[in-house]
Amino acid sequence: MADEGFTHPRLAAIHDALDPDRSDLDAYLRIVEEFGARGVLDVGCGTGVFAVLPAERGIVAVGVDPALASLDVARGKPGSERVRWIHGDARELPPLRVDLVTMTANVAQQIVGADAWRETLRGTYAALRPGGRLVFETRDPARRAWEEWNRETSYALTDVPGAGVVESWVEVTCAAGQLVTFRWTYVFASDGRTLTSDSTLRFRERAEIEAELGARGFVVEDVRDAPDRPGKELVFVARRP
Repeated sequence: MADEGFTHPRLAAIHDALDPDRSDLDAYLRIVEEFGARGVLDVGCGTGVFAVLPAERGIVAVGVDPALASLDVARGKPGSERVRWIHGDARELPPLRVDLVTMTANVAQQIVGADAWRETLRGTYAALRPGGRLVFETRDPARRAWEEWNRETSYALTDVPGAGVVESWVEVTCAAGQLVTFRWTYVFASDGRTLTSDSTLRFRERAEIEAELGARGFVVEDVRDAPDRPGKELVFVARRP
């Protein structure tokens, strides 16, 4: 299930304004070019920030997400008419044959259940044509990124067009084993309302991910560094033979 930050209409509407720097997506566009992909499926597309980019370049683009509120935002973006939007997740996709499947940002880590993760890999494998690739990122657990997720380092005041000033910050509520749960808080100055969004990420080890990919039939071609966050992320490139 998607968290409230993507399913609540008021929070989905301000998501892009609170996270305006998406330079991390530049690397994914370069990967589209690297592999000459003519069809791209973006799993967990959220508000559609990435899915519209290949579509603007004439590439067939599909975005799938379980959060209707986020898809509503995506459908309102310029160029969104070029993208096929699907409400759901990678476990139950219509017949597709794409060259590239992406899971950007936190998407792979937000699939915390073992069965859900295996079924997501199965679904992405089925959506790829032979020779197509799955590319996704995950934080290196050795870096313990969650230790820096607190109000002091994350507090922000953002003037959101149409919504007014919004206070926001994040705090970790539980860290146990591979699972880290955290809460975003949003305070709207326009009416004083406070909304929260709880999320859980799974910090999988590299060897575990490689083994799961192999078990689902993928060949791991590469594990790269994220160019915008060197030493912090693992970017997996897996091919359907």
